[in-house]
Amino acid sequence: MDFELSEEQRLGLDAWRRFLERDLGPLAQRNHETAFSNEVARELLALTTQFGVGNGWVSEDEGGVGLDFVTSGLLFEELARWSPDVAGLAWVTEGASLKLQQVGSPELKARYLPGLTAGTLIGCSAISEPGCGSNARGVRTKAVRDGSHFRITGEKIWTSNATIADLVLLLARTGEDELTLFLLDRREHAFTTREIPKLGLNGWSMGQVILEDAVVGEEYILGRIGGGLAETMKGFERSRCFVSTLALGVARAALDASLGYAGEREQFGRKIGGFQLVQDMLARMATDLDAARLLVYRALSLMAAGRRCDTEAAMAKVYATEAAQRITSDAIQVHGAFGLTKEFPLERHFRNARMLTVPDGTTQINRLIIGRALTGLNAFV
Repeated sequence: MDFELSEEQRLGLDAWRRFLERDLGPLAQRNHETAFSNEVARELLALTTQFGVGNGWVSEDEGGVGLDFVTSGLLFEELARWSPDVAGLAWVTEGASLKLQQVGSPELKARYLPGLTAGTLIGCSAISEPGCGSNARGVRTKAVRDGSHFRITGEKIWTSNATIADLVLLLARTGEDELTLFLLDRREHAFTTREIPKLGLNGWSMGQVILEDAVVGEEYILGRIGGGLAETMKGFERSRCFVSTLALGVARAALDASLGYAGEREQFGRKIGGFQLVQDMLARMATDLDAARLLVYRALSLMAAGRRCDTEAAMAKVYATEAAQRITSDAIQVHGAFGLTKEFPLERHFRNARMLTVPDGTTQINRLIIGRALTGLNAFV
């Protein structure tokens, strides 16, 4: 494995870091505890898309930047050091853009892809429901054909970007054993959304999507009728990897803060970084972070090469998100009582890290995916 960045990657990351510190970071950090409004989210995406964050996976001939997944991961990790909320906003919109590019009709792509790649439209994917959780096959939202239209009724939950999205990519049941992916336009289709208060990542919208007999034309189908489950499952590898880049960014922010504090804070007449137990915590934090990065970028490298990486993505997601919890917890300990206050960022890093173990397959679900690959036996019913 080659761990060296290319000259192009180095230059791009340097410019991105300067931009984050000078412009985007201060703007994003004003919205830590309140979900971005649609207007603020558009303002943020208009900035990130200039660097390929929010549109990097879409090919250049379709209006994107055409980044490989490793380069994109590096950019998202840097962004998550400043704001995992903005990183999540951009990642979910970018996923919707890529799905539209891959399976959308020429008419839908012409209508919506330019806005998504420019950051003037916000996208999301609505899969989970109150009764099915990680089991996408258990979706109950129904789309009943009515001539050239479908009438869609149901409820989605835990949908990132829900309350600010202009476009919703929605998985619905079109037959007893048939799931289909639809594109819903907030301006044209009848659905409502509600924000869900949560522990962390509070700048990043997460909510419900409620449909009561929404009438959607068949021209809004993405891919083919009955192809929705396959298309949805394809996205989980990528999602697990990019949730993991958010965990890396949060953990790096916590470690950086701890190193700075340990080098400044004096106790008993000496810097606390000179105490053995503090050094032990810092060493464990740094080792955990490096191990997580190796797993994440291995999976991203496989994706960039066009290879399947279900197991590697699951390993990366499990380790990186659990490591971020350990690192942010130890960061609070290094800071002592100050780590518990809202005047320091550590408690927020801890809350944000805790959020990341659940989406795109909980730690336990991903361990079952790894176990299935190791044994050839399926623990899922």
